[in-house]
Amino acid sequence: MLQRPAGALSSTPEQLARRARRAWLLFAAVALLIVTAALYGAGLYGRTAEIGTLAAQGRTDANLKVALLRAVLESPRALPLLLSADQQVRDALTQKNAAAIDVLNRKLEGLVSGTKASVLYVTGADGLAIASSNWREPISFVGNDYRFRDYFSGAMQAGTAEYFALGNVSKRPGLYISRRVGDAAAPLGVVVVKMEFDQLEADWREANRPAYVSDENGVVLITSVPSWRFMTTAPLAAPKQAAIRDSQQFGDAPLVPLPIMHAQALSPDVSIVHAVTPGGSDAQYLSLSTPVPSTPWRLDYLVPAEAPIAAAVREMRLLVLGVVVPLLGLAAYLLWRRQSAQMRIAAEQAARTELERRVVERTEDLSRARDRLQAEITGHRNTEAKLQVVQQDLVQANRLAILGQVAAGVAHEINQPVATIRAYADNARTFLDRKQTGPAEENLGAIAALTERIGSITEELKAFARKGRTAAEPVELRGVIEGAVMLLRSRFAGRLDALVVDLPLPSLKVMGNRVRLEQVLINLFQNALEALDGRDDAHVRVSVEETADGVTISVSDNGPGIPPAILKSLFTPFNTSKEKGLGLGLVISKDIVADYGGRIEVSSGDSGTRFAIHLQTAA
Repeated sequence: MLQRPAGALSSTPEQLARRARRAWLLFAAVALLIVTAALYGAGLYGRTAEIGTLAAQGRTDANLKVALLRAVLESPRALPLLLSADQQVRDALTQKNAAAIDVLNRKLEGLVSGTKASVLYVTGADGLAIASSNWREPISFVGNDYRFRDYFSGAMQAGTAEYFALGNVSKRPGLYISRRVGDAAAPLGVVVVKMEFDQLEADWREANRPAYVSDENGVVLITSVPSWRFMTTAPLAAPKQAAIRDSQQFGDAPLVPLPIMHAQALSPDVSIVHAVTPGGSDAQYLSLSTPVPSTPWRLDYLVPAEAPIAAAVREMRLLVLGVVVPLLGLAAYLLWRRQSAQMRIAAEQAARTELERRVVERTEDLSRARDRLQAEITGHRNTEAKLQVVQQDLVQANRLAILGQVAAGVAHEINQPVATIRAYADNARTFLDRKQTGPAEENLGAIAALTERIGSITEELKAFARKGRTAAEPVELRGVIEGAVMLLRSRFAGRLDALVVDLPLPSLKVMGNRVRLEQVLINLFQNALEALDGRDDAHVRVSVEETADGVTISVSDNGPGIPPAILKSLFTPFNTSKEKGLGLGLVISKDIVADYGGRIEVSSGDSGTRFAIHLQTAA
C-alpha cells in the first residue's frame, strides 16, 4: 500500500504543482551538470587510455627497429678488425707494389659482395687510399686523400673509430667504421668499411610511420622520410654548426630543425608532438625516443595519434552516455511517479474532507452506511493500485527483456562484418596514401558489400523478433563456407592456418538463405578457433557430406571440449563459458537452421568437439 508523505496531507494540489515545477527545474540543472561532467571525464579517460595503448604498441615497434638496426651494424663491424690483422693487407701497405695491391683489390672486391657493406678500402699512413672494393668503377676510391676525415684520424690515434658522413666521392650517406693496421708507434695504415642503410630505410618506410636516428648533436642520420636527412632535432649553436660544416661531414646540408613542434612531454621518452610530413598537413603524433645500444645515437618513432585518440574519446563518451542517460531517465521516471502519487493523495484527501463535511450534516444511519461504503471503496482502490503497479512492472520488465535480447543479438551478429570493414578501410587508406586507386576501389567495394550484409543481418534480427522467417531458396553451399571464412579473416589473422576446409562442389546447393547460413558457420568457426587459442597443435576441420536425408556440414576441433555443465544447456539463451560472451550465437544458429527444416547436433569430449549441421538439399 502506498504510504502518504506527511507534506501531502497538508498541501493542496496547487501547492504541489508549484513544488513539482521547481523540482523539475532543479532536476534538469543537475542532469545537465552530470552529463557535462561525465562527458568531460570520459574524454580524459579515453584520451589517457588510448595514449597508453599507442605508447605500448609504439614502444614495441621502436624496440624492434632498434634491434634491426643493431643487427645491421654488427656484421660490418667485424670486417675492419679481421682485415687489420690480414697478411695480404699488411703486405700491400709495406711493399706497395702493383702485384700486392692488385691481390688486395680483388680480395676487398670479393669480401664486399658477400657482406652487407657498401665499400671496403685501405689507406696508407698518409691517408691516401691504395686499394678499394670499387677499384674497377669510375668512382673508385683509390688515390683519394682521406686525411681530413675524422674516422682516419680517430683510427690512427685510438686504433678504431666510427663516423657517419656524406661520401665525398659517392655523395651517398653512410657509416664509416675504421681500424688501424699496425702499432700506434709505427702505423701502416687504416682499413675502412662503409655501411649504407638504404634497405633498412625502405623497410621502415613501408610502415608509413616516420622514424629517424639522430647523433649526439641531434643531426638526423637515418630516416624513413628522405627529406628529413641531415636536419636537426633542435637548432644547433652557431659554433657547433660551423664546426660540422668545416668538417664536410654532411656536405652542404642546411642543418635546419625538423618540422616537429609543440611537444607535450608525457614521460622522459614519450611526448605528444605536431609534425608536417612531406605531402601532408600538420598532424598529431605520439613520439617515442629510445637510445641505440653500442652507439651514441637515439631512435625517434612517430605514431599517428590524432585519429585513434579522437575515436577513443568518442567511443568512451558514447559508452558513458549509454549508461548515464538511462539512469537519468529512471530517476526522472521515479520523480514523476512520486509527484503523481502525491498529487493523487492530495486530491483524494481534499475530496474526502469535503465528503466528510457533508456526511456530518446527515443522520447517523447514513454516516454508518457511508463508513461501510467508504471501507469498500478504499479496499477496491488499494487492490486497483496494487494491480496497476504489478501490471506496469510486468510491462516494463517485458520491454527491457526484449530490448536486451535485440541489442545483444545485433552486437553479436555484426561483430565480424564490422571487424572486416575496419580491416578493408585500413587497407584502402594505405592504398590511397600510395596513390594505388585500383586496390583502394576494390576495398571500398568490399566495404559497401559488407554494409549491405549488416543491413541484411538487422532485417533478419527484426524478423526473428517478430517470430517470422526468411523464405528458403536454393543456396550454393561452397559460397556460404567461403563467405564465412572471409569474414573471419580480419579477426583471426595469423590463426586461420588451423582452419582446414574441404570445400564441396559448386553444384551442391541447400535450402536456406546465404546471409543467415553464413551467420551459423561464423558462430561455429569462431567458437572452434577461440577454444583452440594458444594451442600449438590447433586444428579445425570443416567437411561436407551428402546423405540420403540431405547435407551434413561437420565442424570438428581438437580443443579441450565443452564442460558437461555448459553442454547440458548449450542452446539456452545467455548460457556461455566465455568471459565476454553473450550466450546468443548458438541459440540464433539453432533457430536459423530450424527455420529451414534442419537441425544442429553436438558431441564433445576430451579429444575435441564436433558440431553437425543437417540441411535439406535443394531440388
